[in-house]
Amino acid sequence: MKNPVLQIHPRDNVAVSLRSLDAGLTVDVAGRSVRLAAAVPPAHKIALRAIRAGEPIIKFGQPIGRATSDVGEGGWVHVQNVRTNLEGVLDYQYAPAIEPLRPIDDGKTFMGYRRPNGEVGIRNEIWIIPTVGCVNEIAQTLARQLNARALPGNITGVHAMSHPYGCSQLGDDHATTQRVLAALAQHPNAAGVLIIGLGCENNTMASFRKLIPEADSPRYRFMVAQEVGDELAAGRKMLDSLIEYAAGFHREKVPVSELRVGLKCGGSDGFSGITANPLVGAFSDQLIARGGTSILTEVPEMFGAEALFMNRCVTRPVFDRCVAMINGFKEYFLRHGQVVYENPSPGNKDGGITTLEEKSLGCLQKGGTSPVVDILPYGGRLQQRGLNFLTGPGNDIVSVTALAASGAHLVLFTTGRGTPLGGPIPTFKIATNSDLATRKENWIDFNAGQLLEKETMDSLAAKLLDEVIMTASGQPARNELNGFREIAIFKDGVTL
Repeated sequence: MKNPVLQIHPRDNVAVSLRSLDAGLTVDVAGRSVRLAAAVPPAHKIALRAIRAGEPIIKFGQPIGRATSDVGEGGWVHVQNVRTNLEGVLDYQYAPAIEPLRPIDDGKTFMGYRRPNGEVGIRNEIWIIPTVGCVNEIAQTLARQLNARALPGNITGVHAMSHPYGCSQLGDDHATTQRVLAALAQHPNAAGVLIIGLGCENNTMASFRKLIPEADSPRYRFMVAQEVGDELAAGRKMLDSLIEYAAGFHREKVPVSELRVGLKCGGSDGFSGITANPLVGAFSDQLIARGGTSILTEVPEMFGAEALFMNRCVTRPVFDRCVAMINGFKEYFLRHGQVVYENPSPGNKDGGITTLEEKSLGCLQKGGTSPVVDILPYGGRLQQRGLNFLTGPGNDIVSVTALAASGAHLVLFTTGRGTPLGGPIPTFKIATNSDLATRKENWIDFNAGQLLEKETMDSLAAKLLDEVIMTASGQPARNELNGFREIAIFKDGVTL
């Protein structure tokens, strides 16, 4: 590593430390020497000149907050001397700035499972979905019993989607639970789905079944535990029939244009917006240029940077839905008496992220430069190819679940501090730095920290695309190898 600091944009008045730096060290930035006035941890910010109280702090070429006290040249710039500029709901003007990507037609394919309805899966699994938390252990027991058997080689496992909801919920919460579970039940990675209810919950089997358009196909079986004698024996019989059905599917060549990838970050650090997130943005552009689809969520982590992508909305109606998504989430915060900038997390701050604007500017780089084709509601399913925004919170497992429910085949999950988390679909972890990739290789699938060493963005994005294609073709992600899978559903109402 030749230079221990990095100025990201020529307009920036801060640079980022690439390793721990001691006070008194002199570093070269943009042709001038800066002497550090304090020790600075890795991925934290250094003042490139004297910054007066009230002046903006500029990173990524954009304001990320303002100084709350004078900061001398070479000073450590962080929470002790910086405050956000964010406030509440804003008005936005649509000024389209859309630059379509140049199409790429290189014939790339992956090996997927073509379903009768035309959709494609990248796994050939059996999913067990409880309509209510009361039957979670039935679902988990059935999954364990079936996985203990010798399954046909083209079936990659039986998985239960436990959750605590489906009863004692009212209004929007009840509808949200139904919508998310029904969307998961339609996911193409599941060749067969057993849906288990108890029998007295408000998420009744009859009402839930109506939300699945192909409920009468051989892909689905439904069991109400109170209505059968031995629910485990009945469940095994139904699963046997689903396994027989799923065994009829085999991998075949599928154009990469059919691939749908969710974009997520968690446990971010100061390198997230420099390495992993821009890398995922470059990947997203490459995928979309080939006709594929990417989905970006985490609305609260768009606050402060939203104007940079709103004018990439392809039409005024898409822009209007984007504004409604942003302001709707801000109103959700305010309705609960919370400020809209109550972020970053303590771990983010330890990793060098100071304000929500800084986090958002780094987060949104995962969306690359593509036009925004659609805005999906929480629990909504994909309708358009290209870059989609999905309504949802920043919480890791809630976001990953929503991405799965939207129809994403897998999730690219960037992280600077590391996480073992896995959703119901492959959750492919990308480290922002080589230290994390080395220390937690049992969690990490790809190292974006190579961008700070020898790799170029173009070459590493091409390698990432190849790795994603191999994952889509059957290579397991770390969360799959570890057996880490879970779901979580957004809740915002009364529980009886």
